[in-house]
Amino acid sequence: MYSNQVVDFPSRTSATGQTANGLYERVCAILPELEARASQTEKNRAVPAENIQLLKSTGLHRIFLPISYGGYEASLPEFAQCLVKIASACASTAWAFGLMCTHNYLLAHYPKQLQDEVWADDPNCTASSSIAPLGHYEEAEGGIVLSGTFGWSSGCDHTEWAVLGVNRRNAQGQAIYSLAVVPSCDYSIKDDWHCMAMSGSGSKSIVVDKVFVPNHRIQAIDDMLYEGRSAGIALYPDSTLFHSPYRPYFASIFAAVGLGIAEKALALFIDKNRNRKRAYSGILVGTLPPMLLRIGESTHQIKAARALMEQSWQDHRHHAEQQIYPSQRTAVEWRTEQAYAIKMCTEAVNRLFAASGGSAWLEHNPMQRLFRDVNITAAHAYTDYDLCSQAMGREQMGLPPDPMTAPAP
Repeated sequence: MYSNQVVDFPSRTSATGQTANGLYERVCAILPELEARASQTEKNRAVPAENIQLLKSTGLHRIFLPISYGGYEASLPEFAQCLVKIASACASTAWAFGLMCTHNYLLAHYPKQLQDEVWADDPNCTASSSIAPLGHYEEAEGGIVLSGTFGWSSGCDHTEWAVLGVNRRNAQGQAIYSLAVVPSCDYSIKDDWHCMAMSGSGSKSIVVDKVFVPNHRIQAIDDMLYEGRSAGIALYPDSTLFHSPYRPYFASIFAAVGLGIAEKALALFIDKNRNRKRAYSGILVGTLPPMLLRIGESTHQIKAARALMEQSWQDHRHHAEQQIYPSQRTAVEWRTEQAYAIKMCTEAVNRLFAASGGSAWLEHNPMQRLFRDVNITAAHAYTDYDLCSQAMGREQMGLPPDPMTAPAP
């Protein structure tokens, strides 16, 4: 129902002469091939290399790459609209590749030395992540020696770097939540991704054993959330992208993936039930009032989720273009609205799946994959609506934010 939507993006030319203009159309052109491999992607428990190559051929991985390294520095709405379409074809591919794209935004906030190490010789390089601060370390001259097993690193089979979480103590002994960037030659990948949903995302574990990480590859998360504090922001004084906290860009993939799944599920459900008959009675299922009620309510929820997220993504864009960091109120809205959009998408898909019949449970039927994938999207720590609704409630009541529920931004 949304396949004919035209997205008009402004042209931005990179240092290599590439442009973001036409990016949406290039992405849409490869969707049939991504969708044809969706079942195999699940069976492989990783995104196929062919999918990564196809997506890189569109230039999508350069959307948040600095122009000086051959990127587009395009806006969040431009990225999100592309990711919604990819998720409609293969949610696992969208999840993994979407994160690879947003990590470029993150790395642009590191010192120039790190950015040169990552992109100077090959601007196609990307990073996976495992940002929970589970790493163990010892201080060393000029950096730290890092060890640990870092799980849930989506797409790590296809990246040259990994962004890993660690609580590093400052001179006062305070634990500072930080992200360390490690090249693939310094870690191994543990093939432990066996999951009933997003099976093809390849969210395996990164294993690091006593690896030296120099200081220029380590950033405190708070320095990338608040105005003017990151080591890399001074490199881009005129950017209409990077003057905004990194976390909303990182988290943008969740709502985009959820929306893409929901729109695909609705389209499949309508198509299946338009001429479907009950096996025992011959009644046209698509004319039954309960079925029409399910279609109607799910349609409204999915449309509401899209409207909410498009408004939010445009608000992100406005803040970045004006180089205005979000107020506490705005940060809470950004954080919680994406969780609510996913909640609506999940309810919509679950409602449709419950009426899809026994055939929807067969492994070859894409509805069962969409059902599983949207529910794991809603299960992510950042999309937990129980936490996000509390955060919005506290904001509405004028209470200070509680970092134990839903920290912002």
